[in-house]
Amino acid sequence: MNRNENEFAQIVREHKGTIYTVCYMFSENQEQVNDLFQEILINLWKGFTAFRGECNVRTWVYRVSLNTCISLERKKKHRIETVPLETSFNLFQDTDEDSRQIRMLRSRIGKLGAFDRAIVLLWLENLSYDEIGAIVGITPKNVSVRLYRIKEKLKEMSNNDD
Repeated sequence: MNRNENEFAQIVREHKGTIYTVCYMFSENQEQVNDLFQEILINLWKGFTAFRGECNVRTWVYRVSLNTCISLERKKKHRIETVPLETSFNLFQDTDEDSRQIRMLRSRIGKLGAFDRAIVLLWLENLSYDEIGAIVGITPKNVSVRLYRIKEKLKEMSNNDD
């Protein structure tokens, strides 16, 4: 392996949980998670040589991951056939109470638009408003306003479930 391949492999090892989380939030089943994971890895590799370190690696990984998921969601009718990639965890198959709560929250978040899903995902990952804004391309103040509106939508969905 050359230096670029080693550096890329290290970034993937360090951020595979982040990539998986983004895939999970934009998928309906494990197969879609695996497909998105592969697409993100391809896009990360394509952009790796152009990455100049002007932002944090984590920010770059989130940006590429979210942009990939949002773009593919817009182009669902033009899906590319992919080869499955095995991952070691599957939140779709867990049956305990915490997993049930996660699935319920994921279902509600899944009803949001792609951009709002991206914002709430980053917020759930405990990123600051500045980091979220840098990743999605809006101001931190706009992040705050959008998150408030998203939380209100989620509360409304929760009230409608009762």
